[in-house]
Amino acid sequence: MATYGISLQTLVAVRKSPGDKNEMVNQLLFGDFAEIKDAFENWYLIESMDDGYEGWVDKKQLQQVSEETYNLFLASARFFSTDIVSECRLTEDNSIYQLVLGSQLPHLINDTFTIENNSFSFPGNYIPVAQNPKKEEIGKTALKYLNAPYLWGGKSPFGIDCSGLVQMVYKLSGIFLRRDASQQAQQGELVNFVHETHLGDLAFFENEEGHFVHVGIILDNEHIIHASGKVRIDKIDHNGIFNEQERKYTHKLRLLKRIFDE
Repeated sequence: MATYGISLQTLVAVRKSPGDKNEMVNQLLFGDFAEIKDAFENWYLIESMDDGYEGWVDKKQLQQVSEETYNLFLASARFFSTDIVSECRLTEDNSIYQLVLGSQLPHLINDTFTIENNSFSFPGNYIPVAQNPKKEEIGKTALKYLNAPYLWGGKSPFGIDCSGLVQMVYKLSGIFLRRDASQQAQQGELVNFVHETHLGDLAFFENEEGHFVHVGIILDNEHIIHASGKVRIDKIDHNGIFNEQERKYTHKLRLLKRIFDE
C-alpha cells in the first residue's frame, strides 16, 4: 500500500539526496501532497503529487496521512492562497501557520479545512482551481512575483527559480506544468517566431552545449518576465533576452511554446 504525506509547514526543502547540506532541487508549500517512495535514516524519498518530481525531505517536515485522506484530496475542490503571505490557524490551540502565495487549501468550506484530525481556519484570500483558465490571469499572477530573489529550487515570493516561477504562475491559473525547464519544454505547442507570441507563451533558452537552462513567460512579443538574479521584466527578440541595464543579451533563445491553445 502506498504511503502519503502532506506539508504542513510554510516551505519544505526537497533535496537531491538525503542530508541537510545537499542541493535543494524543489520545495513543498503548505498543503502540498506527496507519495513516500522510500526512506533512508531520517529522510523520505518523495514524489510530488502535482508534477511527479522526486527528491528527499526531512521526515520531521512531512506529516504522513492515510490513503483515504489523499484520495479525498484528489476528489475535492482545491484552493490556492493568493496573498504574498497569509496566516491560517490550527483550531485546537490557535497556533499560527504562515502560508505563502500558492499554498494549497484542501476541501475549504466556510474558510475552514481539515487534514485528518487537524482543523484549520483560513481568513485570507484564496481562489479555487480554475476550471476554465484565462491567459489574462497569467500576466497578473506573474507580476505578484516581480522582484522576488532568485533561489535554485525555490517556489515562493521569497526565493524562486526560473522554472519554479513558470510552474507556480500556471498552477495558480489551474494548469499543472512539470518542474524543470527541460521538462516544461516538452509541453504545449510550438510557436515559430517571437513576433507571433502571445501573453502566457513560454520561451526556453539554451547554453553553449544546447541544453535547456532557462525559461520565462512572455508578456507580449517584446517583453518577458523571468527569474534571473531576481524576477524581472526584460526585452526579448529572436536572439534572446536583452538586459537593458547591462546592455547585452543574457540568454540565447532556443524554443517557444504555447500552453493555452486559443
